[in-house]
Amino acid sequence: MLKLLEIHQQHLIIFTRYPEPGKTKTRLIPALGAVGAANLQRQMTEYTLLQVQALAKTTPISWEVRFTGGNYQLMVDWLGDDLLYHTQGEGNLGSRMGRSLTLAYKSGAQKVIIIGVDCPGINAHILTQAFEQLHTHDLVLGPAIDGGYYLIGLCRPFPELFVNIDWGTSQVLQQTLNIAQQLKISVSLLPPLADVDLPEDLATWEQYKV
Repeated sequence: MLKLLEIHQQHLIIFTRYPEPGKTKTRLIPALGAVGAANLQRQMTEYTLLQVQALAKTTPISWEVRFTGGNYQLMVDWLGDDLLYHTQGEGNLGSRMGRSLTLAYKSGAQKVIIIGVDCPGINAHILTQAFEQLHTHDLVLGPAIDGGYYLIGLCRPFPELFVNIDWGTSQVLQQTLNIAQQLKISVSLLPPLADVDLPEDLATWEQYKV
């Protein structure tokens, strides 16, 4: 049974995947093996949650974990029963993000941010900055060095930002910015950070892991 979601005006959504070997971080399997890649997914998720918990000590936010793979009980067994969980549902990444944003706004949120767990450079300072930018901008984006983005935040729904995007490519950020320009919405860009998706990215994780 999923807990009822208590939404604050500032709401954070964390996208992750249950760390089942062979089904997560598959591009890292040649370097780490299936179990090693799954362990990395586990570690990066837990690391990201620590950053969010640090933010929650100083900033009034609500937050939830949206997952793919596994099930509710497996997520509870992994991360504990004091978190709010929801499945990401069907569709491509854009559909899943757009749907989660819509539900958050319908539940009373006014500023909503989505992050993944692939970018260990995300910390409480970056997240605080993102929420602050939503006081003066419609859209905040955290550019990833690979051409995507590690964070997207909005102060109201813009479903157009999640369609006609070539997800998983180096064009994602620029395509999103192009749509924002067409919609005439104001954009704030955070500092660029590196994702950990490929074997050559593992050195980035080594800088952060504890």
